[in-house]
Amino acid sequence: MPGTVKSKRGRLPPEFKQRLSLNPARQRVGATLERLGLDTVCRSAGCPNCNRCYSEGTATFLIMGPDCTRRCAFCAVPKGRPARLDPGEPEAVARAVLELDLCYAVVTSVTRDDLPDGGAGHFARTVAAIRRARPGTPVEILIPDFNGDERALRTVADSEPEVLNHNMETVPRLYPAVRPQADYRRSLKVLAMSRQAGLATKSGLMVGLGESPEEVRLLLDDLAGAGCGAVTVGQYLAPSPNHRPIERFWSRDEFRDLGEYGRERLGLLVSAGPLVRSSYGAAELFRSMKKTPKEANKRQQRRA
Repeated sequence: MPGTVKSKRGRLPPEFKQRLSLNPARQRVGATLERLGLDTVCRSAGCPNCNRCYSEGTATFLIMGPDCTRRCAFCAVPKGRPARLDPGEPEAVARAVLELDLCYAVVTSVTRDDLPDGGAGHFARTVAAIRRARPGTPVEILIPDFNGDERALRTVADSEPEVLNHNMETVPRLYPAVRPQADYRRSLKVLAMSRQAGLATKSGLMVGLGESPEEVRLLLDDLAGAGCGAVTVGQYLAPSPNHRPIERFWSRDEFRDLGEYGRERLGLLVSAGPLVRSSYGAAELFRSMKKTPKEANKRQQRRA
C-alpha cells in the first residue's frame, strides 16, 4: 500500500523517535507517585509518550493493582493473580491529584475479572475521592468491560465522571487473536449504555495489528452508532518480541484520512496519529467535547 512501511519489529520510522526529557516536573510527578504508592499506565503499559507527559506534569493513574486477569496479545501490563484491593488507594489518588495540582485527572485500571463487580465500586470511590479533594478537576475514567455487567456499569455511571472511556482496541476480525477474552459487541454495548446514562463517551483503538483501512472505517461507523463522541487512533508498537508483532506502520496520510472520515462523515471528534494514545492529550480532547452542542445539551439535562 502506498505510503506505508511494513515491519515485523523492524526499525522505527523517524516520527517515533523522541528526545528524552528529565526536567524537574517529570521528577516531581515520579516522586509523588512513588511516595503515595501509586502506579501509572504510562509506565506499566510502556507508553511512548511517558517522557513528555511526565515532563508536562500529567499522568494517568492505574488502579486496582499491577496484575491483569486477561491476556491481550498487545499489552505490556503484567498478567497474573491480582492482589486484594487497597482500600486506601482512592484517597491516595485524590491526594496525588491535589498535590500535583492537576487540571484534568485520568483514572484507568487493569481488568479484574476476579472481583464480583469487576472493580466498579473502586472506580466510583476513586472518582468521589477526587471530587472531595479537588472539586474543580474534571475526571475521565478508562474502564474495562466488566464482562457486560449492567449493575457494574450503573455504578460507574452514577459516579458521574466527565468522560467515560472504553477502548475497542481493534477491529472485530482480530478479536480472537488480539483480545481473546473480550467481545466486540459487548464493548460497543458498554459505550452505548454509558451514553444512554448521559455520559460523554470516548473510545480508542490501535492500527498496525493486521487490520485494513476499510475495517477501521467500519469500526468508526459502529462507534458513531453507539453514540460515542470522541475517538483516539494510534500506531501499535509491540512492547517486546513476546507480544504480537507489528504488521505495518500506518502513514501520516492514512491517519489524516481516517481522522477526516470520522469528523466529516460521522461527526466524531477524532485524534489520530502515530503516537496518539487513549489518554494522551485527554484534557484538550475533553475541551473539544464540551464545545459540541449535543454535549452541552446533555450537561444541561443532567444539571436540571
